Amino acid sequence: MLKRSPIVPLLLIAAFIAVPSFAGPMPSKATANQSLASREADLAQVRTFTTNEQVATALAAHGFTREQVDQRLAQLSPQDLHQLAQNLDQIQAAGLTKQEWSWIAIAAIAVIVLIIALS
Repeated sequence: MLKRSPIVPLLLIAAFIAVPSFAGPMPSKATANQSLASREADLAQVRTFTTNEQVATALAAHGFTREQVDQRLAQLSPQDLHQLAQNLDQIQAAGLTKQEWSWIAIAAIAVIVLIIALS
């Protein structure tokens, strides 16, 4: 019969512990490469949005000039600018959302139906 030596398993364990692990840098999702053309497209989209009459009026009411808005847009990181450009449809200058107007219309119709039904 062969006798097992505890030295071999101990050497294997020591080898795994002693060998350093090398992890390379991994870019995060926020630092994904974005081309200059993509940034310019996002910037043009946001600038077009800020020139909208309602948005420009709301920005002016808060004390922002057109130059200040352009300057702050230029300072945004590519990721923030892209996220802003992608979510422009969710931004409101002022007023109620379409969903809020829908609920008001439904409530108004319900009140009219009740008035007619109770008359």
